Amino acid sequence: MAGALRVLVDMDGVVADFEGAVLRGFSARFPAEPRVELAARSGFSVREQYRGLRQDLAAKVASVYESPGFFLGLDPIPGALEALQEMIRMQDTEVFICTSPLRNYEHCILEKVGICFKPETPSVLKEASAELRGGFHHWNWSRLPLHENREGDLNHWNDLDGHNPHAPYKWVEKHLGPEFVERIILTRDKTVVSADLLFDDKDTITGAEPNPSWEHILFTCCHNRHIQLQAPRRRLLSWADNWKGILESKRRQ
Repeated sequence: MAGALRVLVDMDGVVADFEGAVLRGFSARFPAEPRVELAARSGFSVREQYRGLRQDLAAKVASVYESPGFFLGLDPIPGALEALQEMIRMQDTEVFICTSPLRNYEHCILEKVGICFKPETPSVLKEASAELRGGFHHWNWSRLPLHENREGDLNHWNDLDGHNPHAPYKWVEKHLGPEFVERIILTRDKTVVSADLLFDDKDTITGAEPNPSWEHILFTCCHNRHIQLQAPRRRLLSWADNWKGILESKRRQ
């Protein structure tokens, strides 16, 4: 392979423990309601599985992961942070976090990305949300008025409602540092992103590009353990599995 190997890594379910946090949050908020244990998870959408239990449970479980502070509170997947820090320092290797925002943008984008905004930012983000809902897969984030010092005054942190979170760092900065903040790709359509590998827990990824440039490596999560992959598709069981071997095999192609 000529040039650097470009690797995309999904965030939820691959780097951050979305599923565990949803179950804990749902159990705490709705202790009397039936819940889906991790061993019983099936299908990518947790909301749809809860809907299958009872119609109203879909909105209840969604209220957990759409609540402020949810993404910031996610635990790292075991071994993920160490793997990414090692991967980014490998020779001829480019690493990006490629993640999709939820339909409810209000807290998801800011808590995932963790950029420090000026006070006028909420109105600009509402504009971005409107454009994204209108079908734009990518938005020009340079239009956001950023503070030069993202570690600065808490008063400069704003979410869409204008509230100030309790910490000046969001998930990526908190766990991976500012180097990775510069390596975030936020898109609803991963098929249009050019890369060699994509580590993602979603079993089927479709979009505008019918033949993406990347090879999809299915990262094992509670909801996809039962899926039998057909060759030549590959799976990474965990970050303790041989992810380096996958990179090297792709590099040799």
